[in-house]
Amino acid sequence: MSLEGLRVPDSLSARVPAEQRGTGRDDVRLLVSRGTRVSHHVFGELAGQLRAGDVLVVNTSRTLPAAVDGRLRGERLVVHFSTRGDDGRWAVELRTPGAAGGRRRGATVARAGGPAGAVVRLPGGGHLVLEEPLDPAGTRLWWARVAGGDVAALLGRHGRPIRYGYTERDQPLSAYQTVFALPSPDGSGSAEMPSAGRPFTARLVAELVSRGVQFAPIRLDTGVASAEAHEPPYPERFEVSATTARLVNAAAAGGGRIVAVGTTAVRALESAAGPGGVVRAASGWTDLVITPRRGVRVVDGLLTGLHEPEASHLLMLEAIAGREALERGYTEAVRHLYLWHEFGDVHLVLPAENAHSPNCFSNLR
Repeated sequence: MSLEGLRVPDSLSARVPAEQRGTGRDDVRLLVSRGTRVSHHVFGELAGQLRAGDVLVVNTSRTLPAAVDGRLRGERLVVHFSTRGDDGRWAVELRTPGAAGGRRRGATVARAGGPAGAVVRLPGGGHLVLEEPLDPAGTRLWWARVAGGDVAALLGRHGRPIRYGYTERDQPLSAYQTVFALPSPDGSGSAEMPSAGRPFTARLVAELVSRGVQFAPIRLDTGVASAEAHEPPYPERFEVSATTARLVNAAAAGGGRIVAVGTTAVRALESAAGPGGVVRAASGWTDLVITPRRGVRVVDGLLTGLHEPEASHLLMLEAIAGREALERGYTEAVRHLYLWHEFGDVHLVLPAENAHSPNCFSNLR
């Protein structure tokens, strides 16, 4: 079945974290695609799908409590703090609170931002002033200046994790942190969880290391997703250290596979790679959008959640796996009732068994 014709039933949305459905964070299913061949596993079997010398690239960005209540001329709003700019402004998204009863309580629905000059009152006596759209062609995200206090302190006192209507209820911030998350000195982090890393536990990490699988940390602070419109990602702040660059380059030269844990890890690592696929230390902002035409230079495989068929992330998956393999995997995921979204099951995309060279998915080599 083509992705355009694929329908994901609402019943396949993961409503609560895995540890509230089963025995723990790692109690999720693992769909494995090797080319067009698909197999079904549990996440605890991940070590058996990898081999010594492989590298898992993981995002260490910590999830922020980025949703804060606000008021605009008497209208109740929820402000999603997305991205802090170099000039001290924040990219924010204004949302309308969900219905008072039922599953949507605590969730939000889309709302246009603006107008320029609008003042949104925040808890604790502060406020923000909307200045201009982040994208002149859009109205969802706006640059805003925050007055009356430090944003990190505001989020710490009054913020909560961003969540969407397919989830059942609010969850504590700890439910949105991965085992790889590290605090940053300036309090920055991700507006939404780098969720592909969520099922990992310290025990599984130790097992993988004992089998010769290496971990390479990167950092990419994710902005607010376009849950309804599925827009491509906006520029995001990232860092790839010299240590990670050396590790990835050495592993690739030795025949190890570079497997990104999440689309954020792909974006960061590919932003640090030259045309020949050599990774260098890099930091700053990336506006890279990976498509089948652009291809990938470094990444051989990807561990990721399941995305809506119309999501822009699927262009990245197609660049890594190929269209046929992606359609086969997603058809199988629906048929076998895998769960979608950040609390759901995961998909491991690897090269076909007969692929023997690194970066076999890339159209650049």
